Amino acid sequence: MPLQRVKMKFRSPKRVRFAIDLDDMSDNETSEGNPRCYHDDPEEVPVSPDQMQLLEVPNGNRPHRNHDGAGMSGNNTSRMRYEGQPKSILKNRLEREEKYSQRRRRHSSADEDDLALLHGRFEKVPLKDFHAEIRAFKDVEDFLSRTLLMLDLQKTGLTQIIDAMVKKILEKKEVLAQTSLDEARQAIFTQDSVHTLSKTIQGTMTSDESGFDFDQNWICVMCDIPTLTKRHVVIARLHTPANLGSTSQEVQFVILVLAPVREKSTKSSLETARTFATLFLDMDFRHQLLMAESEFEFKQLLHTRTKLLIEEQGLPENRKSHLVLSAFEQEEMEAEKSRCPIGQGLVRDVKRRLPHYLSDYKDGIVGNKTLHKVTSTTFFLYFACVLPNIAFGMLNDNNTAGVIVIFSICEDFDLNFNAMFACTGLWNAFFLFIYVFFNMSKLMKYSSRSTEEVFSLFITFAFSADAIKDTIKDFNKNYHTDSCQGVTHSNSSNQNASLLTNTSLTTVSTVTTTSPVNLTNSSTVVAPPGGGMLEECLRENSILFLLLMLGTVWLGITLFNFTKTPFLNAGKREILADYALPVAVLIMTFFGSYVFREVKMKPFKYKEREKMFELAPLHLLPPGAVFAAAGLGFSLSLLFFMDQNISSALVNAPSNKLKKGAAYHWDLFVVAVINAFLSIFTMPWVHAALPHSPLHVRALADLEDRVDQGHVHQIVVHVRETRLTGIISHVMIGLSMLMLPYPLAYIPRPVLDGLFIYVAITALYGNQLFDRILLFFTEQSAYPPNHYIRRVPQRKVHLFTTLQLIQLLVLCVFGFSPIPYMKMVFPVLIMLLMPIRHKIIPHFFEPKYLKALDGHAH
Repeated sequence: MPLQRVKMKFRSPKRVRFAIDLDDMSDNETSEGNPRCYHDDPEEVPVSPDQMQLLEVPNGNRPHRNHDGAGMSGNNTSRMRYEGQPKSILKNRLEREEKYSQRRRRHSSADEDDLALLHGRFEKVPLKDFHAEIRAFKDVEDFLSRTLLMLDLQKTGLTQIIDAMVKKILEKKEVLAQTSLDEARQAIFTQDSVHTLSKTIQGTMTSDESGFDFDQNWICVMCDIPTLTKRHVVIARLHTPANLGSTSQEVQFVILVLAPVREKSTKSSLETARTFATLFLDMDFRHQLLMAESEFEFKQLLHTRTKLLIEEQGLPENRKSHLVLSAFEQEEMEAEKSRCPIGQGLVRDVKRRLPHYLSDYKDGIVGNKTLHKVTSTTFFLYFACVLPNIAFGMLNDNNTAGVIVIFSICEDFDLNFNAMFACTGLWNAFFLFIYVFFNMSKLMKYSSRSTEEVFSLFITFAFSADAIKDTIKDFNKNYHTDSCQGVTHSNSSNQNASLLTNTSLTTVSTVTTTSPVNLTNSSTVVAPPGGGMLEECLRENSILFLLLMLGTVWLGITLFNFTKTPFLNAGKREILADYALPVAVLIMTFFGSYVFREVKMKPFKYKEREKMFELAPLHLLPPGAVFAAAGLGFSLSLLFFMDQNISSALVNAPSNKLKKGAAYHWDLFVVAVINAFLSIFTMPWVHAALPHSPLHVRALADLEDRVDQGHVHQIVVHVRETRLTGIISHVMIGLSMLMLPYPLAYIPRPVLDGLFIYVAITALYGNQLFDRILLFFTEQSAYPPNHYIRRVPQRKVHLFTTLQLIQLLVLCVFGFSPIPYMKMVFPVLIMLLMPIRHKIIPHFFEPKYLKALDGHAH
């Protein structure tokens, strides 16, 4: 943005007249009708009205006159004489005016230099067309041949950075003979004392957080110097991000262009700056430059990128006249040309993904920080998958007597559970195959951000609800028991009797025995009615349960956000953040199993089976049960279809900047094959899951901080698209069977519940629905500068959030219902979210508001 200093208009100094007004004085300030003048002397001298007169005090340095018209110098104000007035009365007043005049004289010249007006304007500059403009390639080649490059510059201030870059240019004798550092400063800055850049080029982008945003990672500075005869370009990569202004708060690259005033138009400072700005506009390319370890590698990347831009901009689909279509729109156009559309989506997915198959493995090994990221992500996936598997297994074991989810239906109709489970799973796989071959995933083009975020927030609630229910159950079992409340049961009368308790010693009586309090762990045991197992008071178990669960959440979230703290250095902060979940689980497991080992907490149950791959007895099902399983399988297939595709949509969101393309049909086909196999052996089903899938992508990504009006948000710069993390983590999950029951049994149950809450909370990052819910409780002046806040009236924002909350509430009512048959309707409700969004919601909003509230930024 060009900035130009303009002159200020000053008013000429004026004389200011003032008088002492008797009407404005209080009674305490008058004595017998005469005003009194206060000064440093504690005495008060009365002044009669006839002795008062107007005084002329200069407003500046101009000469002024007294009441007799005699000229007097403004520098000698204290020498003024006022006829007919006692000098002692006005002495202090005149001294104060003298001091004021001296200050004015001393700072008047400085004020004019310190104050200035800056005129600035923004102007859109077109990208350089490397294919059509030959000068672009020559500019880069000229720069590479002269090697003005500064890597890891140890400067943070704007002046220091610019001075270092100019001095780099002045190292050349021919340049030093033509210009100087001071002359370059005057051309680069608006004025030397202000240090504001005169001409700059910055990139802009569209983000989900703030809509329009400046690309704050780089800035291109340009200027024209009359004495120069050639252009000079120097690029600096800063060692740490620097704050260079309101729109440049995280700068890591600075490009400085110096050019002669009289130069060919294609070689001007603007045209040269436009060349390099076009190169640096690509975020992935900047990430590669950031990882370059030598000047040679840096220059090679610039050369390669230039050649690539020449090829890319020359392609017909990248020309301005080409119509850009989405993946689904391209698929529909290709389907219209095909005579038989059955299975075409699957075929196109395979053709799209097959060329990247080898790179899916190579990209998990090659590259800066890749091994570190892949390792940390593998451990994250392992802990985020295997521990919830154990926790859900515990819940299912408690709720279904050791089996899974269709148990209540099988009990109602006296059916064999294994056979019914396998039949339902096979029907589910059958319907998924139908969805694949008839290209039903194309329906996901109607799935908007609103639908995805409602479902994602429901999954977050589900994870939290499981942990909360497990905590309540533990407190009901160990804390809120009759023995803890001092209540006993009599076998003869079967009546409750109240007992007196003491903080130091408590005894609980039954008909025949008395059991003292266990002073080691403060446990009390009492016989229940009718004899049998003893009921224990284990309050310490519940307290430890709560501490371990909340401790896991606190430690995990703290480490997850450690990159936002000033502690350690950037590399160590990133490592701690990447390993937040494994570290939190291991540390809290150590506390629960070793530090508090005297508190005996029950481990999870493990039933060892001799035969894992045992075929389901499908022949035991009657024909009616087979058709009933078809209904269950259809409902289940809708859930799989939506869960799988919504997870894929969130993973392939434009903000994640994935390059290799989506494969909705192929992914669903693989899910169907795997679940058909698992169903035959009555093993649990699998599919892409929320919130693990988006968190998996984020764990493999390099992030960049952006600052907008004091609000910091992160954007994805680069993602390592590899299969290795998923494969290795699931191999590790399989090998975990060898760690049963120990050492996995050492992991306390509350740590597993804490993991649930950790995953639920981290899934809220970037969820706009949750961000807009917070606006209900946020002061308006503290609203973040998001794009929908800027573009949509506040009332409309809250209305849209309310409608989403209503949809979420309906999902929660059916999804968390204790009635199994109500849960069967849940997948249908998820499907209904799409027609609700496209047929009902538009009646409440204008299209431009819906686009801002419910669209992905590209």
